[in-house]
Amino acid sequence: MRKPIIAGNWKMFKTRGETSAFFAALLPQIQNVEHCGIVVAPPYTALSTAVDMTEGTRIEISAQDVHWEKEGAFTGAVSVRMLRDAGCSHTIIGHSERRQFFGETDETVEKKTHAAVAGGLKTIVCVGEVLAERDAGQALEVVRRQVRNGLGRLTEADLSHIIVAYEPVWAIGTGRTATAEIAAEMHAAIRKTFAEIYNEAAADALRILYGGSVKPGNISVLMKEEDIDGALVGGASLDPASFAAIIKYS
Repeated sequence: MRKPIIAGNWKMFKTRGETSAFFAALLPQIQNVEHCGIVVAPPYTALSTAVDMTEGTRIEISAQDVHWEKEGAFTGAVSVRMLRDAGCSHTIIGHSERRQFFGETDETVEKKTHAAVAGGLKTIVCVGEVLAERDAGQALEVVRRQVRNGLGRLTEADLSHIIVAYEPVWAIGTGRTATAEIAAEMHAAIRKTFAEIYNEAAADALRILYGGSVKPGNISVLMKEEDIDGALVGGASLDPASFAAIIKYS
């Protein structure tokens, strides 16, 4: 059995004070939850606050990105060692917004993922197609390429440190959600691609999350699908009550 994971990606929201208030409100609501893993990805400036607020709880803290080099002249970048030092256990890599607005490519996803795994960070690696690619019938081809080029050269042992998140880019922040059937079809295709690269056992053990306008009202429907192992939640993770409901219903 693959244990579900609910991960919240805060993007560029919340100060340190707002982070403290969020966890103060969230923790009492989920104190009895044990059926899923919980990960929260605040902005860099709030990481230490999030780590302090969740000490001794089941919540794990993730960064939203990482650089592949250990150190150097890379203004604005943060290394794996720095994130570990800040108390992070995870990082997100290859989010669609990083691909769209900051020049992320399959090549940089691969380099960052190798660095994160080597440095002891668990990685949530994102893949997904834009609307034009889906409308052109290229969604499967695009996602399979992202898997093969961004993750296909990892070792089988590395896969135990990897979580994949399928994000149909057209459903992120738009209010549109891929139907459970669309999501399930793509999740199954991603798992099949890993089976082709590695083997059935490695693919079966891999956890694949759905990301794209996940809300309390649709999480239970999504989670009924065999190949959906949780969610990467954006806007709905910013509100403690909403995020708690998603966690409980997952």
